[in-house]
Amino acid sequence: MKKLLAIAFIAVLTFSCQSKVAPTDIPKINGYWEIEKVVFPDGNEKEYSINEVYDYFEIKNNKGIRKKVMPQLDGTFLVNDTFETIEVKESNGKYSIHCNTAFAKWQEEIVSLTDKELVLLNPSKKEYHYKRATPINIIPNGKKTQ
Repeated sequence: MKKLLAIAFIAVLTFSCQSKVAPTDIPKINGYWEIEKVVFPDGNEKEYSINEVYDYFEIKNNKGIRKKVMPQLDGTFLVNDTFETIEVKESNGKYSIHCNTAFAKWQEEIVSLTDKELVLLNPSKKEYHYKRATPINIIPNGKKTQ
């Protein structure tokens, strides 16, 4: 009986700690995101301490784009014309990003979304943990980047 109670407690704790994404959270995706780590299906993790590329999301009315951008030392970003069209859709209380390029279509489940954190689960069951990107600023004399 004690084992059953312990298992039930752990299950309740696990499911109650997961943050549920609400429709009002979706605009939080907009902006620059830097990958922190990838969690593989077997539980192994790969940490990213330095990123040469960030993901930039621009979504309005649940449709938009995602593109890769390269942060520069002056706080700006190098961009090109390559992007994915995306659409955020809800199904069974879960939100996912449906991605589309000329070469492929796929979707990623939004596991968690806050002002500072984004977690996406791809079809290969890899969890991508992002943090909100901040500008790199090494301009001398206290000048600020834009």
